[in-house]
Amino acid sequence: MTMRLVALLLCLALPTLVSAEDLVLRNASYDPTREFYVDYNRMFAAGWRQNGGGGVEVLQTHGGSGAQADAVIAGEPADVVTLALSADVDRIASAGLLDADWRRQMPHGSVPYTSTVVFLVRKGNPKHIADWGDLVGDVEVVTADPKTSGVARWSYLAAWSWAARTYRDGGRVLDYMRALYGKVPVLDRGARGARDTFVDRDIGDVLLAWENEALRVLADPQTSQAFEIVYPSISIRAEPVVAVVDRNADTHGVRAVAKAYVETLYTSAAQRLVAQHHFRPILRDGVPASQLARFRSLPMVTVDDAFGGWSKAQATHFADGGLYDRIRAAPTR
Repeated sequence: MTMRLVALLLCLALPTLVSAEDLVLRNASYDPTREFYVDYNRMFAAGWRQNGGGGVEVLQTHGGSGAQADAVIAGEPADVVTLALSADVDRIASAGLLDADWRRQMPHGSVPYTSTVVFLVRKGNPKHIADWGDLVGDVEVVTADPKTSGVARWSYLAAWSWAARTYRDGGRVLDYMRALYGKVPVLDRGARGARDTFVDRDIGDVLLAWENEALRVLADPQTSQAFEIVYPSISIRAEPVVAVVDRNADTHGVRAVAKAYVETLYTSAAQRLVAQHHFRPILRDGVPASQLARFRSLPMVTVDDAFGGWSKAQATHFADGGLYDRIRAAPTR
């Protein structure tokens, strides 16, 4: 979507606004988007005002993707959700807060950028961690809780995909997953908490991390010399999603600005900002080659191809009594 089209949408939306006073828009997002949305919200507000929409203030909340979805369902007044998993937005839709076909309402299935799961290890990689199989050796693994965290579910499915291809036997896959989670000393609620446990609290030998979080650690002068990234032999294409929470946006009288807010994510300027913050842009045209070069090519499975989609993956692995619960309950053999 071009900036000209977004400007036209903004202008057409003006008659629906209830007043000329500054609007407040609320965005419930997942953990590692904090820095990105500081910059994006500033950019969007400037564009909205420039195109005659008046002032708009975006209020952010952050946490594990599943925990954020729970909060919105429980009554958090988010007008927009920008979450790590489509399954979490589906749960919000099932609660009647937005249309069930929400993914059809935005380009690219409501995915404005992608990421993947990598290993963040300490400088020099003292435990010689190269692939998923090394995570069940003499190591401590830091990850978040798949019940509350998006990256934790992506990491779990990436590990499962590697094990399924390596062992080709359901029992051995389960044994591997039990061994893997037996190496996790603490389960944080979200990606940023897991990052802090590993980086700031100096716990563990390897962090199962969003690529964008790992790249951000390496870009920070205070932490860049202490860590390095290991790309495993196979990972997963992580597809965070965005949606307008229809019921809340209508109640607050901000439907027009909420719609423009998510649509603007697909503009060239926003996609460049996406890349600057280490997410993989969904639209590469107009993004400098120097920014794209940081994203290493590696084999990735998708949830649709490997697990039959998020609805099936959620029910099989992460629902109460699912495989993850069984893995955590069973002792490692």
